[in-house]
Amino acid sequence: MPTLEQSLFTHLANNLSAAADPIAGDPAQLMVAAGLTPDAWQAELLQSQWQRALLLCSRQAGKSTVTAALATHTAIYQPGSLTLLLSAAQRQSAELFKTVKTFYHAIPHRVPVAQESALQLELANGSRIVALPGKEATIRGFAGVDLLVIDEASRVEDALYYSTRPMLAVSGGRLICLTTPFGKRGFFHQEWTEGGESWHRTRITALDVPRITPEFLEEERRALGEWWFLQEYMCEFMETTDQVFSYDLIQAAMSSDIQPLFGG
Repeated sequence: MPTLEQSLFTHLANNLSAAADPIAGDPAQLMVAAGLTPDAWQAELLQSQWQRALLLCSRQAGKSTVTAALATHTAIYQPGSLTLLLSAAQRQSAELFKTVKTFYHAIPHRVPVAQESALQLELANGSRIVALPGKEATIRGFAGVDLLVIDEASRVEDALYYSTRPMLAVSGGRLICLTTPFGKRGFFHQEWTEGGESWHRTRITALDVPRITPEFLEEERRALGEWWFLQEYMCEFMETTDQVFSYDLIQAAMSSDIQPLFGG
């Protein structure tokens, strides 16, 4: 049950006209307010209502930037909401949280801060944004999550991913997973290749990023070599360097028609 203060903020947020606060009706305008021009795919994500989204993006494509903008917009314009920012390491979570605070200060009609720490922002409208490292034990106490962001998802352990999904069961919250590839393994690769139609998938290679020049990419190809270049900039799921059998070969050997030697 929302408090009287939260209900008041909800009423105010719902009745702000687009002329008075264009960010309220168009989250992409939050990036503009911060001095950034959103790429077409970034604007599409911010303006969408996708419940489940996989962002497979090149390095420096702007995937963390756009999800930080989405987290900020959710907290400001969805009073009483809870947003969790997860990544494999606390340093990554902290960097994403810093970007959130940058967007927060770019909003002219921002809700006052009620409480702030190095990894948490609580607003006067009851919304919270919490940044957490990718450890299962640190996130189990949260429930009723409205937006769950998993940064560098290809490097997050499967156990963490599976333990976070129930947090969205009652709230009907959104789940955004963003990453650069890290081999043909882990939950992100599985959801990307076999996750079905419940996911909206966006793939952005370095060729799709106007801020990355062809000259820089050619230099990176020479410096990194083909394997690393294809993974970091072309969003290719590469075989791991110590892998004896390829992922495709293993998948081809699998069959549901064969009876197990030992059954229950």
